[in-house]
Amino acid sequence: MKSYTITVNGNVYDVTVEEGTSGAAQTQSAPVKKAAPKAAPKAEAPKATGAEGSVKVNAPMPGKILAIKANEGQTVKKGEVILILEAMKMENEIVAPQDGTVASVNVAVGDSVEAGAVLATLN
Repeated sequence: MKSYTITVNGNVYDVTVEEGTSGAAQTQSAPVKKAAPKAAPKAEAPKATGAEGSVKVNAPMPGKILAIKANEGQTVKKGEVILILEAMKMENEIVAPQDGTVASVNVAVGDSVEAGAVLATLN
C-alpha cells in the first residue's frame, strides 16, 4: 500500500493505493483541506509625477515591463511605441492609441502588471 498527496485544480487529496492480487489497482481518496498558498504582497506602482491624462494606455495582458520608450511630456504619434511589455517570453510593443503628449508613465522597468492596468496616460 502506498500513500500519495495529489493536487488537482487547487484541491489537495491524500490518496492511498492498494495493489490487488488480480493485478488491478484499487484506489481510495479523501479530500484534505489545506490552506491555499498566500499571494506575495504586490508592490505599489510608482505614482505619476504629473497630472493624469484623459487617454489611458492599458496593459492588454499580464506581463513585465522591459523598457519605457517615451517620457512624460514627450509628444507621440498614433502607433508610436510607448513601452515594451514582455508576456509569455515575447516582447510586445505598447503603442499610443492616438496622437498626443505623454501625461504620465505609471510603471517602471521591471514592474509586473496585470491585464487592464493603466501603464501610461496621454493628453
